[in-house]
Amino acid sequence: MTQPLLRTAVVVGNPKPASRTLAAASHVARELVAEPDLVVDLATLGARLLDWSDEGVADLVAQVGEADLVVVASPTYKAAYTGLLKLFLDRFAGGTGLRGVAVPLMLGGSPAHSLAPELTLRPVLAELGATIPGRGLYVIDRDHDDPAAYADWLAATKPVVEALLRR
Repeated sequence: MTQPLLRTAVVVGNPKPASRTLAAASHVARELVAEPDLVVDLATLGARLLDWSDEGVADLVAQVGEADLVVVASPTYKAAYTGLLKLFLDRFAGGTGLRGVAVPLMLGGSPAHSLAPELTLRPVLAELGATIPGRGLYVIDRDHDDPAAYADWLAATKPVVEALLRR
């Protein structure tokens, strides 16, 4: 019997398209499972995020909600994730909106906000129904393209993600 194909999504709440945050989130998805099947760079949606009747955004919400693994990433703004990401996450149903495993990832300028993924993003993802496989990941901006910045977190979290995705 063959294993069903895993669906992986990346959602990035950086107001700048094609950002370091996007590069970091894509790297995490590739390291955990494979190249993401869906990449939602929220900066490219612009004002469509404010239109609750926009069918394209509703379709993205449905696809992300059904993904087996979602890497949800944001730069750290005022010790929290961006309003852009909040606009998107507000579209998900509480308790059942995210059915898979979700990884909270935030980038910031210094270690001062290293708990931001745990204190701000993780609770929202859990409220939406996601399973969070360990600590959220915080990466210093300047290190976003350094594999060493992810190594310890990946060593601790990847086995948990793999076990969750096998069930």
